[in-house]
Amino acid sequence: MLTLTAFLCAAACGENTPTTPAGVEFIAAGSLSGDLTDRSGLSGNMPRTEIPQNRLGAVGSALAYTGSGNLYLAQSDRGPDDGGAGFLPRFHTLAIDVDLAGRALILELKATTLFTQENGEHYTGLASRFDPKNDRASARLDLEGARVSRQGTLFTSEEYGPWIDEWTPQGRHLRRISPPAKFLVAQAGELAELELPPYNRFGRQSNRALEGLAIGVDGDKLYAAMQSPLIQDGGLNEKNKRVGVNLRLLEWKLQDGASREFVYVLEDPSHGVNEILAAGPETFLVLERDSLAGKDARFKRIYKVELGKASDVSQVDSLPTRGLPQGITPVAKELFLDFLDPRFGLAGKRFAEKLEGLAFGPDLPDGRRLLMVGIDNDFNEPEPNLFLAFAVEPQLLPAWRPLVLDVPWKP
Repeated sequence: MLTLTAFLCAAACGENTPTTPAGVEFIAAGSLSGDLTDRSGLSGNMPRTEIPQNRLGAVGSALAYTGSGNLYLAQSDRGPDDGGAGFLPRFHTLAIDVDLAGRALILELKATTLFTQENGEHYTGLASRFDPKNDRASARLDLEGARVSRQGTLFTSEEYGPWIDEWTPQGRHLRRISPPAKFLVAQAGELAELELPPYNRFGRQSNRALEGLAIGVDGDKLYAAMQSPLIQDGGLNEKNKRVGVNLRLLEWKLQDGASREFVYVLEDPSHGVNEILAAGPETFLVLERDSLAGKDARFKRIYKVELGKASDVSQVDSLPTRGLPQGITPVAKELFLDFLDPRFGLAGKRFAEKLEGLAFGPDLPDGRRLLMVGIDNDFNEPEPNLFLAFAVEPQLLPAWRPLVLDVPWKP
């Protein structure tokens, strides 16, 4: 267990000036070792590796509250070796308690659940099993977002399709939702460079698709965030360097499948969006960050985003690299939390790169909102699976309300 005091003592404040609004407090940290044995019951090693199949590894790609007590879901992505290992995708049920007196998170791994196809076969993290032309035949999963639905099922966002899947609490596949054609690539490749121009002129950038997933506070809509702009939205220059800033957020109505798209403008083309979390009917928290760690980290922020006045760009096939055509309004952004704010004491040589999971937990005893953050250690076993907890004054999120489940979550 990693206490807040131990974490702060290991960190050195960066050069940032305070930027986070008053009313947000860093209250606790905790961790699980990456070399623990999970509860999958698997034996042997992952194909092509010497890593045990039951190694806990990384659990921070997504974090979701189950709506039940202190239970959360923490999700792995494609596994180690960038899709080269035969990892079996899974999610973990964690019990997370906040010890306010000791300023620590107490974590316990309760269960591990493998994702399976309708016929009972397991999915895999192998890039070679991805089929962009037949989503039902594609057995490859690179899961980056997870949310529990009002009906007690699990929705996940997949980065390579990209698509969204619905699952039973036992991990059995129920259905797959594909986004509009403009998000899909025509030519897939096991290597990233074989999916970029000139092989593809439209669709998602390789390994930078549906990174974040939210379920609306009423439970009737899903919201998914691309990590980077689409290729045809000026995402890349002639050398395939990331230069675009106009990123798309998608909205799906679960009842009839109707969709809308909105533009989120990145602060810099080198950044990406890693998570989206509902904080009201049209209010969301969006995690935008750079890809740097330790003392090199420069940008790790959560923005409060409002959709109310944003334009629906679902009929716009392509967007410019920078700027927007007349008549198109992006989502409104307001800084909500800067992880590098020196008053948190997080910046320094041990600061992690991959902040990826966001979830609201049960309100704290004093009535403040509990915001949990999961960090992906990318299967780097010497690094722990780190979780951070923040307390948020209710007036900062006046429209937020917890999602009430019609069917309780039963893992």
